[in-house]
Amino acid sequence: MKFNKTNFTILLVIGIGFALNAQTLKTGTTAAQVLKFNVGPRAIGMGGAFTSVADDILSTYWNPSGTASITSNEVFFNHTDLYLDIKHDYAAFATNLSDFGTVGLFVSVLSMDEMEVRTIENPEGTGEFFDAGALVVGLNYSRFLTENFSIGFNFKYVNESIWHMSANGFALDVGTLYKIPILNEFRIAASISNFGTKMQLSGRDVTKTIASGSTGRDILNANLELDHFDLPLLFRFGVSADLLKSESSRLTLAVDAVHPNDHSEFINSGLEYSWNEIVFIRGGYNSLFETDSEKGLTAGFGLNYRLIDAIKIKLDYAYQDFGRLNSVHYFSFGIKF
Repeated sequence: MKFNKTNFTILLVIGIGFALNAQTLKTGTTAAQVLKFNVGPRAIGMGGAFTSVADDILSTYWNPSGTASITSNEVFFNHTDLYLDIKHDYAAFATNLSDFGTVGLFVSVLSMDEMEVRTIENPEGTGEFFDAGALVVGLNYSRFLTENFSIGFNFKYVNESIWHMSANGFALDVGTLYKIPILNEFRIAASISNFGTKMQLSGRDVTKTIASGSTGRDILNANLELDHFDLPLLFRFGVSADLLKSESSRLTLAVDAVHPNDHSEFINSGLEYSWNEIVFIRGGYNSLFETDSEKGLTAGFGLNYRLIDAIKIKLDYAYQDFGRLNSVHYFSFGIKF
């Protein structure tokens, strides 16, 4: 084939097209998607713009350095019925150990209802049922290195399972938070989440029976070797400031830029209004500029009620629009003591 300017132009256009879309070609190629399910109605109500706002137990997910701001003990519980019968539970505990820093423990569980096993030979079902799920168990540590600068780490064990197969992995999160005494406290933060091992499914479902030999009567059991998949690495950079701050009112504006390794970059933005640090109203927009995103507007409110002098109850709710999927309602319950 003669190579002329027309062919060269076509190849150049195709090449540029692939280059521009290279960042979206990895969509769906990472394991342990449970690591990407946002946690906490407070953060979700603010559109997920929480990297630099994180100053409570939700920091175990958004920015591990934020738990350094915890001055006593906190417990958190979150159950969410997501779209497509998927359920997500998250629980965490953190305690401040004075000069040593803050230590926390968290568990994240993704589950679904059982589904009927269907095969080519039995499209109506074999009479068997299977389910799938994921488990994350993590340890958090953070502390202030200076009066305004904190650093934190999460060490995580990750497990995914489907029917008789499972995959295991380990991951590390690192986060920093710097507070500047301007604009009623301007905060800059960054975190890297899910830096760790690859995951590979294994189990009896990959064992296949193969007929061999000249007569085909010899039976061999072979194990199929499945591919290894990266964890969903996330880099977050966020800034926030209290635009309004008085004895009774506070208005916080926050913006996060997020770069994942398996999709396009996007921006989260949100607001939180507080009255006496008791009643909270939140709003935001999640995944702005993300390619083919179904996420969008978020809203929520919260209530911090002091039960007695030493115990404070935290109740939060958030709503998130998921476009063509069902909208999701988030509820959480926390105790500070």
